[in-house]
Amino acid sequence: MKLWIGNIAPGTSDDELRALLTKYGIAAISSIEAAPGDGTRPAAMVEVEAAPEMVLKVTQRLNGMYWKGRSLTVQAMTR
Repeated sequence: MKLWIGNIAPGTSDDELRALLTKYGIAAISSIEAAPGDGTRPAAMVEVEAAPEMVLKVTQRLNGMYWKGRSLTVQAMTR
């Protein structure tokens, strides 16, 4: 399953993003891919190996969360 995480603070590393997701219960992360854009509102597609229920729970907890000076937008991608 994939998570789309938008409005990430510029300069955020994959390791920082991985640590955030691990803190909230997603430990098995297959890949993190930066979304294309002009860099003003960085985003990433994160491939996770977790039960859909856990992914939805984490999505609800992180969506709108204020992290590193930005309000995150988090969506679970079913396809």
